[in-house]
Amino acid sequence: DLFIQPNGARDNRPADRRSLTFTTPVLEENIEVTGLPTVELYASSSAVDTDWTVTITDVHPDGYSQTLRQNILRARYREGDEAPVLMNPGEVYKFVIEMYPISNLFKKGHRIRLTVSSSSFPKWYPNGNTGREMDEDMPVVIAENTIYHDAEHPSKVILPIIPARSGQ
Repeated sequence: DLFIQPNGARDNRPADRRSLTFTTPVLEENIEVTGLPTVELYASSSAVDTDWTVTITDVHPDGYSQTLRQNILRARYREGDEAPVLMNPGEVYKFVIEMYPISNLFKKGHRIRLTVSSSSFPKWYPNGNTGREMDEDMPVVIAENTIYHDAEHPSKVILPIIPARSGQ
């Protein structure tokens, strides 16, 4: 994501404020994350289709939320790109969102944040939530989305953490 940002990493705080965020406590030691993160969301929607946008950020001690990676999953493609499957409104589904590779040292005193939204325009074209293709997606439908995170619906982010070597 940093390669497509014209001025390098951006501050994700504006998006964080209008999205659902999960933030770790302040880290007590450095944590290296290198590899392919995955986000598993258990969610429902009032619409037959919606988008799930997830962003991983490095929150600095001053609050700066440095965007590291973002990806999106259009709900109707949760079972693959070949055969779109619309949702039943109100039904809970498991959505697996694979992230692009990441390598970041989250320093002691920083926090790790996951931000969840249903859009990220202009990076991603908006979903009209109708289940139709983009050029036919009018009029749009407002989607009321719910994320679940309980014992039955363990929404989570899976980070590839590299263990610290002794003596470092």
